[in-house]
Amino acid sequence: MPRQFTPKVVTANRLLEGDAVWFTAQDTWSTDIADAELMTDEAHADLRLLQAQGQADVIAGAYLADAKEGDNGPEPTHFREAFRTRGPSNYAHGKQEQNHV
Repeated sequence: MPRQFTPKVVTANRLLEGDAVWFTAQDTWSTDIADAELMTDEAHADLRLLQAQGQADVIAGAYLADAKEGDNGPEPTHFREAFRTRGPSNYAHGKQEQNHV
């Protein structure tokens, strides 16, 4: 029996900086998951992933990640994605420094 589809966002890494980014409904990339397009339809999510992968001059490694609707937009549902929202972990800089995670 096929697994039931759960809401998704498209995520990748920005090619030049390496930052984790999320695909918006406006076909742009944001460093804030709350700006991401949350998709509840599997066919639409697959189409958006293909469109995102077409921006290989901007991003690398696009994939669908589980998410849920939060108070301010999509939120991660898996530890890996929650970790990626906080930025690089090798030393305190960028989002790590701002959030004192």
